[in-house]
Amino acid sequence: MPSAANKPAKPRLSLAVQYAVGTKGLPGRPELRRWAVAALQQDVRATLRLVGEAEGRQLNKDFRGKDYATNVLTFVYGEEPETGALTGDIVLCAPVVAREAKEQKKPLAAHYAHLVVHGFLHLQGYDHEVETDATVMEALESFIIQSLGYPDPYNERRQ
Repeated sequence: MPSAANKPAKPRLSLAVQYAVGTKGLPGRPELRRWAVAALQQDVRATLRLVGEAEGRQLNKDFRGKDYATNVLTFVYGEEPETGALTGDIVLCAPVVAREAKEQKKPLAAHYAHLVVHGFLHLQGYDHEVETDATVMEALESFIIQSLGYPDPYNERRQ
């Protein structure tokens, strides 16, 4: 049996949650934290901000040059010199997430869980711009989401 000294330490998360919109119908801090922790592969210090359509659109326009609100944006700032923890912000646009969940006939919590995991994987260097990278990222997302008890978010695409 491995000793506690030989057991790798679980990655640590320092998480601030900001609600820039009303909290009715939105996941609470414990849920958001549970989903984020499930995606961790290294220490992370992050802010998770839930915003409305106007702020989501402005951020997407300012930082990606796209004039519409998107579901999730990830801003990576690098590593803290003292701890080595990755730092960044993840922004979820609540109206877009709700609209997508309804359109895709998914439970709202499942869609939020997927997007939190997606954002935290981006923060840790995963991407989906190239097909081979997308395959890796999507497989990892599917594994994590299913381990949290939700259906595979990419199931329809694979059938």
